[in-house]
Amino acid sequence: MKSTSLLIFASAGLFAGILAGFLGIGGGTVLVPLLVALGYQPVQAVATSTLSILITATSGSIQNWRMGYINFRNVATIGFPALITAQIGAYLAELFTDYWLLVAFGILLLVNIYLVQLRKRLKAREEESSKQTQESGVKANVARIATGSAAGLLAGLFGVGGGVIMVPLQMLLLGEKIKVAIQTSLGVIVITSISACLGHALRGNVLWVEGLLLGFGGLFGVQISTRFLPKLPDKFVSFAFRMLLAILSVYVFWQAWQNYQGAGR
Repeated sequence: MKSTSLLIFASAGLFAGILAGFLGIGGGTVLVPLLVALGYQPVQAVATSTLSILITATSGSIQNWRMGYINFRNVATIGFPALITAQIGAYLAELFTDYWLLVAFGILLLVNIYLVQLRKRLKAREEESSKQTQESGVKANVARIATGSAAGLLAGLFGVGGGVIMVPLQMLLLGEKIKVAIQTSLGVIVITSISACLGHALRGNVLWVEGLLLGFGGLFGVQISTRFLPKLPDKFVSFAFRMLLAILSVYVFWQAWQNYQGAGR
């Protein structure tokens, strides 16, 4: 691998790691489009992203644990259903054509912009939602299982950690503050990425050298962002999350169109 390629992968991993700590995502929303832009097949990009995410999320979660920001009960309740659904997602990823996989990924990003915005509109009901969650442990656990199942499916299918869906769903269904949702999400991503990475590795889709380079770059990036997250206003974090999703969705749809045109020739 050329030195310029090494620099590109390390820099991309660093950037993805910073986003992971700030936004509670594994970084796949950045890494998958990057790998596709570098000429890799979408299924390879998805699979390789899961390896990088595993390294990044583990590093960030250890840092959050040291700072006392991890609720292991919530992480476990959301994370274990994802172990099963991540395998389903990894299987489904191979059934999609390249451009349809990218179109579905772009739609996922747009849906999550709406979910975060919806949570903002429901802010007035936040206290009432929190009380209901505390009163009904069964309902809260069902919501966590549903959140984890969705996150695992997306992890296997799209090569994301699942944070793009876990953060909004925790806010909507469990009444969590955005920074708490981000910290829990990063812990769950460790579980989802292990399952998704194993599923793709068994199918021979993971590019190990590229994934390790991205992952170790992310390892340093997430250490930076997890230290600064508690100091940032919720409004700023929420705005940054939505802007990132909007920009990436435009790029992914463009890539899908390019793939579609190429397939038609």
